[in-house]
Amino acid sequence: MEPIEALDARYARVRDATMALCATLTPEDTVAQSMPDASPAKWHLAHTTWFFEKFVLCRDPGYAPMHADWHYLFNSYYQSAGPMHARPQRGLITRPSLLEVVDFRRHVDACMRERLQAGVDEDTAAIVVIGLHHEQQHQELLLTDIKHLFACNPLLPAYAELPEPPRGRARPQRFLRGREGLVETGAPAHGFAYDNERPRHRELLHPHAIAQRPVSNAEFIEFIRDGGYRTPTLWMSEGWDTVQREGWNRPLYWSEDLDSAFTLGGLRALDPHAPVAHVSYFEADAFARWAGARLPTEAEWEVLAADRDPGQGNLRDRGLLQPCAAPDDADEDAPLQLFGDVWEWTSSPYVSYPGFRPLPGTLGEYNGKFMCGQWVLRGGSCVTPGDHIRASYRNFFYPASRWQFSGIRLGRDA
Repeated sequence: MEPIEALDARYARVRDATMALCATLTPEDTVAQSMPDASPAKWHLAHTTWFFEKFVLCRDPGYAPMHADWHYLFNSYYQSAGPMHARPQRGLITRPSLLEVVDFRRHVDACMRERLQAGVDEDTAAIVVIGLHHEQQHQELLLTDIKHLFACNPLLPAYAELPEPPRGRARPQRFLRGREGLVETGAPAHGFAYDNERPRHRELLHPHAIAQRPVSNAEFIEFIRDGGYRTPTLWMSEGWDTVQREGWNRPLYWSEDLDSAFTLGGLRALDPHAPVAHVSYFEADAFARWAGARLPTEAEWEVLAADRDPGQGNLRDRGLLQPCAAPDDADEDAPLQLFGDVWEWTSSPYVSYPGFRPLPGTLGEYNGKFMCGQWVLRGGSCVTPGDHIRASYRNFFYPASRWQFSGIRLGRDA
């Protein structure tokens, strides 16, 4: 078990980081909801606090919730924890106010710090650790939801004044031969991982190769100009239907002339060498087919990434909050940008590993019940906290989702 002093310090650090992400937002910014898939920033602040109150503080029979009726508002999808407000209507929750939600956070934080400093049992400590990783997930969602919200504003306001990302050059694409045969994937038994990353198990990998770097904006523009969005034979049936229904003809946030894109720093010139972002699984799959390739499986991806250092990637800690090209002095023979920049779609449906067991109790609803109709992404993005990502991490979204920093790395049979 993590030492209590370290867990208490990590609790304070993660909770403070969430508030810091909201420093540039007005109260009005925190209430609005741009679409059913997104949530208001105020809701993220309250929901992550509800998590600690519900699953940690309420374990003590003597604890009285600060606002018991708020549990209905800020429960997300934990059916066994009680009823909840409908997700598409979270933007209608104008009360409680932002100030009241911040006060709620302070109250719960004070109670949590007191509880941690007094010492907690191993089960409670494990829930706190899950809660901190859960909050880091919501930090990323807060930024992607704000980006979508601000992109809906005709003024295209910037979330923050961000530094210009370095302008490297995407080197010519090449493919790296992957390991084949029986390999082990999944998180080891020790250390933190979500239940969907376990158990560690064996996979059979056939001869394959994986692209050294993600697909660039310039390469995706070639796909567009070659009629990629107008060629039904490149698309899954549901993907083609989505293209027609939604009128897709370029990645989310790109201008019609393909010269600029909306970023968290406002409207900026499109860097042709940076990894393409905000594409759906359908678009990633169609691009791969157009390129004469395929998407890698999640096992192929994980084996390639297993010995790479996640901390070297363009993650949120770097402060760019935007994908950028790999440095010009990057290793010519190593895979590039496996961590950070963009989550990379894989060809793997989000299903359980052999022998998967969800967490006991209500927290068993965290992952397992979503293993239907979604696809796995790997590697983290430019808004993923640096200490949150690992090679075994399995993100998942529906195939039409585009508002995350999702991109493409190609694979192929060898």
